Parts: sequence; structure tokens; C-alpha cells
Amino acid sequence: MRQDITIEGMGCDHCVHTIREALENLDGVTVEEVEIGRARVSFDPDAVGEEQIDAAIHAAGYESLIHRNA
Repeated sequence: MRQDITIEGMGCDHCVHTIREALENLDGVTVEEVEIGRARVSFDPDAVGEEQIDAAIHAAGYESLIHRNA
């Protein structure tokens, strides 16, 4: 499953690195792209859910809005 995520509070390359690292640490998640203000990931819904992805972003200190993609 692929997800586009809007991320509030990002403003620099350090933020991009922090989000990339937080998402890469989740089992079943493949980070496709991270830019200031957004990320795109693919994930295995049998291994990880949207709630865990959202929680990882929040734990890193940012707010997220997940957009479902087909």
C-alpha cells in the first residue's frame, strides 16, 4: 500500500532526515521520498498500520495527515 503524508512543522534538511529515520525504523515500511512538508511511503499493512506510521511521525515531533493512495 502507498501513502502520501503531509507533515507540518518541517523547515530544514534536519527535519527531512529526522522523518526519514523515524519512518525507516518501522518494520514493513519503505520510504520512497521525504521532502520538507511531505513524505511518500509504501508499507505492508500486515506488518504495520497507518496508526504506527502516524505515531512515529508524532514521536519525532511533527504533525501528520495521511492521504490514502491506491
